Amino acid sequence: MNAKYIDLPLTGGCACGQIRYEISVAPIDTGYCHCGLCRLTTGAVMLAWATVPVQAFSYVVGQPSIYHSSAWGERRFCPHCGAQFEYRAQKDPKVVDVNVGTLDRPDLVPPTSHVWVEDEVPWLHIADDLPRYPTTGPEP
Repeated sequence: MNAKYIDLPLTGGCACGQIRYEISVAPIDTGYCHCGLCRLTTGAVMLAWATVPVQAFSYVVGQPSIYHSSAWGERRFCPHCGAQFEYRAQKDPKVVDVNVGTLDRPDLVPPTSHVWVEDEVPWLHIADDLPRYPTTGPEP
């Protein structure tokens, strides 16, 4: 991702407006996740995400609740409306994966790949030329 094409900071929040956040740098990586945990925690068949350094991500209004969705990661969400903002993996505490759907301008953060396509629902057919990875993608 190239910061010269993105108006910074990126801002976002939840449906009820009780939590707002800012991202001060351009994302390191972006993509679609098709894993079963993202599907279950968001209620969507896939999730668009953007990876940013944890020190570049901050909550500016309110604080989220934390859900330990697996032995290796946690998700943060609004305790009032349930909007999920982020995923943090224990293996890489220096970054956070932000749910692009909670950005005020998701159009500024286009995906660059598909990950966990081995878990993709069979009726979903996406006509793009983005790289597709069976599990995790390459390290950014």
